[in-house]
Amino acid sequence: MPDVIEKAREAVHERAELPGMSLMEHLTELRSRLIHSAVALLIGFCVAYYWHEQLFNIVQRPMDQLHYQLNITHPTDGLNIYLKTALYGGAILAAPYILYQLWLFISPGMYKNEKKFVVPFMAATVALFFCGAYFGYRWVLPSALHVLIGEFGHRFNAIITIDEYTSFFTAIIFGLGITFELPILIFFLSLFGIVDAKFLVRHARYAILIIFVIAGIICPLPDPLSMCLFAAPMLVLYGLSIGVAYLAHPARRKKELPAGS
Repeated sequence: MPDVIEKAREAVHERAELPGMSLMEHLTELRSRLIHSAVALLIGFCVAYYWHEQLFNIVQRPMDQLHYQLNITHPTDGLNIYLKTALYGGAILAAPYILYQLWLFISPGMYKNEKKFVVPFMAATVALFFCGAYFGYRWVLPSALHVLIGEFGHRFNAIITIDEYTSFFTAIIFGLGITFELPILIFFLSLFGIVDAKFLVRHARYAILIIFVIAGIICPLPDPLSMCLFAAPMLVLYGLSIGVAYLAHPARRKKELPAGS
């Protein structure tokens, strides 16, 4: 780990020497990107609210399939849940534009040849998030509800509120969506020369251990086979991250580029 920290310091120092904007210009640029992102989120929220009932039907479907009833404990719970659903839906709709604003903000600290990754970055980020979200919605969430309520809670009368269920729903869906962004994180760490493929291979055993610990936490079933099934996508992502690190690391790309690029 000390060598990783040292590489991170070198990367920050190296890019600080790139010709770019002053501190005030950076702050002005940050404000502009935040305003653009907030406007996009507001527009996405308005669009999503138009279909808020259809969106909540998607959220509620795993409970309906198991014939569990959701409850409210406050008169405003129904309105609040539709607003939350529209906000999450609007954030997903606006995500590509918000990611583009993020890229525009960080691009001044990147070399010219690195800026060509904007389209692959956006496409991969959105695709990986949706893959993780679908994995959670299709397999993790229904299995968790079945085991936690149908098996461990079968002796009791389940009174599940809308607020509690949506919190559980978003934790799984967004949690797995973010977890599937591992190759994107590795891409940037490799792009800045902080980690490389050799580092990831050398520490693969620790990564595998952490992956199985995470799989054991999110897997609702106690048998090892189910845990392996939940760990499999993350193991594939780690393998993909090794390939990404190999392709994105500056040491490799400098061999393919003419001097001064």
